[in-house]
Amino acid sequence: MTARNRRRRRSRRLPRHRAWPLTTTDVNESLGDLASHIRELSFLTGTDSGTIVLGARWLAPESRTYGGGIHPDSVGFYVDVHPVDAADRAVIRATLKEAALPQLHAWIAQGLAGPETWRQTHHLHYWRLTDGHLTHADEEA
Repeated sequence: MTARNRRRRRSRRLPRHRAWPLTTTDVNESLGDLASHIRELSFLTGTDSGTIVLGARWLAPESRTYGGGIHPDSVGFYVDVHPVDAADRAVIRATLKEAALPQLHAWIAQGLAGPETWRQTHHLHYWRLTDGHLTHADEEA
């Protein structure tokens, strides 16, 4: 697919006034070797994620239903880039590259080195941007 067609396809998927603050390259360069542990990098298309700009989750190998388990290929880290107002994209991108992506790197590294009890439960971590202040925290999975 040509770059031109990708741009057209992307513009149909995301409203004109919305933009993704990061690219696949931004995430992969920041994570370095840890990028290979990401099962899926998604660019969400919803119109409003509130203050969330980046999300990460660890999908554990525990059973979700009675008698059923999670396929081993599904276990791992997932990263979601949330859309932001297009007018604020450049400022948010700089903030995420400077602060959030190094924090994401550290979160994944800690998860990989964490105890078995950490790896056997689901985890969610969100980065929120409110009035120019970036915060991040684990949340209930």
